[in-house]
Amino acid sequence: MSQSTTILVIDDEPQIRKFLRISLSSQGYKVLEAATAGEGLTQAALGRPDLVVLDLGLPDMDGQQALNALREWSQVPVLVLSVRAGEADKVLALDGGANDYVTKPFGIQEFLARIRALLRQAPAGEPAPVVVELGALRIDLAARQVTLDGTEVSLTRKEYAVLAQLARHPGRVITQQQLLKEVWGPSHVEDSHYLRIVVAHLRQKLADEPAAPRYIVTEAGVGYRLVGQSMGAWPP
Repeated sequence: MSQSTTILVIDDEPQIRKFLRISLSSQGYKVLEAATAGEGLTQAALGRPDLVVLDLGLPDMDGQQALNALREWSQVPVLVLSVRAGEADKVLALDGGANDYVTKPFGIQEFLARIRALLRQAPAGEPAPVVVELGALRIDLAARQVTLDGTEVSLTRKEYAVLAQLARHPGRVITQQQLLKEVWGPSHVEDSHYLRIVVAHLRQKLADEPAAPRYIVTEAGVGYRLVGQSMGAWPP
């Protein structure tokens, strides 16, 4: 375990946060804390933790919703820590992108062992970008916000989802099948007309001409690619 390994604890109970801070710090982990989902998502974006411990009973947003929001732009390992012991709650969290689930009250030694196991399984490599900037276009994946020349662009859920998929891999071709599977589901991988309509709407809202695209490039018969001048991503 690296001395710089960072764990973010999102829990509204001060005593739980204190207990976990002491326990994790004693093992050499750096600990970040948040008492709300909103604060936790911000910490996840700015602090770039190696693992997130997430309570489901948060005051501003259900933990499952917070998990869904986090998974929009990050694949950081998530250990759910909750008083909800029902099988349905566990299945919902695990299907929603959690990597493991521990119920309160819990034994600290088993908890630490699960932390170590998740950190061993975590994929190495560069973190996905949180903010993608392509010339005048700025896509904040953590805040789910898109701006063009400093003005916020209003997108539908499907429009945002397609743009976000492209933004996670700027400059790379994403196939039609990949986009359809991720945005509409596995049963719609042949429904390319859905994708064409959404891309057309996106181009209209981004003032992007299909014949001379600034942002969304069509790779004929394959898929789409997000490009732009001064292409950059944060974190770098």
